[in-house]
Amino acid sequence: MSNSESNQDPSEPSSSDDERAESRVLSNERAWTAIIVGVVLLTAVFALGRSGPSPSKSKSEPQRAKAAPLLSPEAVPLVTGEEPVQDLFVKAGCVVCHTIPGIAGATGRVGPELLLRITGPDRLADPKYRGKAKTVREYIVESILSPSVYVVPGYPDRTMPNWYGQKLSAGAVEKIVTYLEHIPAPDRSSDG
Repeated sequence: MSNSESNQDPSEPSSSDDERAESRVLSNERAWTAIIVGVVLLTAVFALGRSGPSPSKSKSEPQRAKAAPLLSPEAVPLVTGEEPVQDLFVKAGCVVCHTIPGIAGATGRVGPELLLRITGPDRLADPKYRGKAKTVREYIVESILSPSVYVVPGYPDRTMPNWYGQKLSAGAVEKIVTYLEHIPAPDRSSDG
């Protein structure tokens, strides 16, 4: 043994003991931090899971979300119209805010369900409608390119981006319109 080791009081911790103790404290702090973060994340996931999808509402009662997701022009690539219909709606971001029958993952509730073959005529006849469209087809184009011209009652204005004309080619708009004006009424007989 060296003199420094032999002269050390056994009750005094050595520097390596101090390092081990400090390492244990840091490990414990990290473990507690991980546990706390895990509990917070589990609580958030549980809360989201419990909120789940709301029961279906009648046709006259719009399904709404509490907050609109942020959709920036930078997040949406140019949609050419050469994409398959499913990919077109996803790429354009429509599925984030709207429920669109026949489009997988399109279960959004920020905007109205896109059943324009059924709802379009009523919207055109609404005394609050101030647009220029005369047909459902024209109304769909107008709704995409100038969404604030007519806002469906029960939904907030300025939620639908007004920059879609810059992100959707004429071919993409045509494909969207053709799809939306031909969606049949969904079978709601099982909705109770």
